Amino acid sequence: MRLLRDRFPNAKFGLAFCESSGDCLVRIDGNDEELKAIARENALAIGAGHSFIVILRDCFPINVLNAIKNIQEVCTIYCATANPAEVVIAESSQGRGIMGVIDGLKPKGVEGPDGIAWRTGLLRKFGYKRG
Repeated sequence: MRLLRDRFPNAKFGLAFCESSGDCLVRIDGNDEELKAIARENALAIGAGHSFIVILRDCFPINVLNAIKNIQEVCTIYCATANPAEVVIAESSQGRGIMGVIDGLKPKGVEGPDGIAWRTGLLRKFGYKRG
């Protein structure tokens, strides 16, 4: 993806796209063989047409999320996370589709002042929050 190569030259990534017509192949791109393999394995496991997965290293998802959302072919982004995630799939005689994503774990409590300070600092580190 030119977007990642141009804006984040030190970022490593693997991308896999599940084609939904024609040969119905999984197309692979990236600049890191390990991440390309992980993306390929996950795309094959999901197996839902016109879906893609991007695996990142040395780059935060939040840094590229808006740029990916602005690609006109992208309709929905289900998840941009470093958490464990599960993809919920529906299957019919025609094929498979993504119904949603379970991202991370359920809440264990309510955030206090120390948590607010940590979260705000992390968002500033990402460049998502200023001040």
